[in-house]
Amino acid sequence: MTLRDRVALVAGATRGAGRGIAVELGAAGATVYVTGRTTRDTPSDYARPETIEETAALVTAAGGTGIAQRVDHLDSEAVAALVARIRAEQGRLDILVNDIWGGELLMEWNKSVWEHDLSRGLTLLHRAVDTHLITAHHALKLMVERPGGLLVEMTDGTDAYNRTHYRLSPFYDLAKVSVTRMAWAHARDLEKHGGTAVSLTPGWLRSEMMLDAFKVTEATWREATAQQPHFVISETPRFVGRAVAALAADPERDRWIGQSLSSGGLAQVYGFDDLDGSRPDCWRYLDEVVDPGLPADATGYR
Repeated sequence: MTLRDRVALVAGATRGAGRGIAVELGAAGATVYVTGRTTRDTPSDYARPETIEETAALVTAAGGTGIAQRVDHLDSEAVAALVARIRAEQGRLDILVNDIWGGELLMEWNKSVWEHDLSRGLTLLHRAVDTHLITAHHALKLMVERPGGLLVEMTDGTDAYNRTHYRLSPFYDLAKVSVTRMAWAHARDLEKHGGTAVSLTPGWLRSEMMLDAFKVTEATWREATAQQPHFVISETPRFVGRAVAALAADPERDRWIGQSLSSGGLAQVYGFDDLDGSRPDCWRYLDEVVDPGLPADATGYR
């Protein structure tokens, strides 16, 4: 795969899936603008060590060109300034990945809407839904100036899974379903300009925060299966990054217009692996192993 002449914006690339996607686009040779709220000098409310400068450096080390800019994607003027910078420096935008989230510190699991703190729930929706619309509003104006652009709306769960499973919080559930529908809606507009929009979900992501929650590292992640046996199906952020890179490099990606896709499903089509050489298919595993209550066993699923 080569993306050496492509310009990408990965919105929400400080850590997790956004970072994995940015690095894999860089590995394919793209110029990648990476945004987030945490810089070396300005931490966000997450108070975590990962920064957008670090992500940009990883993109460059992988073979691309990483460019960091601090942006709060709820700030329309800041997003407009970001797009103006991309226009001035590159004159084009080929790939937009909307991976803005910011809800980990706001979720209250297994609480009904009347029990959940309303301010926290609405802030979660603003960060997870409004940000995507604001970014699309400004960035897609530049993207549609050339045919062939790709918009990837990042979510959690395929459309089929989320239609039949309650995601344990009314606010989280709505956020993740909304992004999938958003991709479908944007696809209707982008296809008129030769562009493609999809929603994409990773599987059980071994993000920095998830590894910390289990008190393991990427090197020792299998130790977490003692606490949660089904963690055996988990994947690195780079796996979904390879899914995005494969989509971006596919000259026939319009076959996916408006669809809900997964990293594991696309791996079967494009033939890419995770960093350990496996191909975890998390959502099929959840349907066929977890839902029926079978013992954890990833045989045949990675």
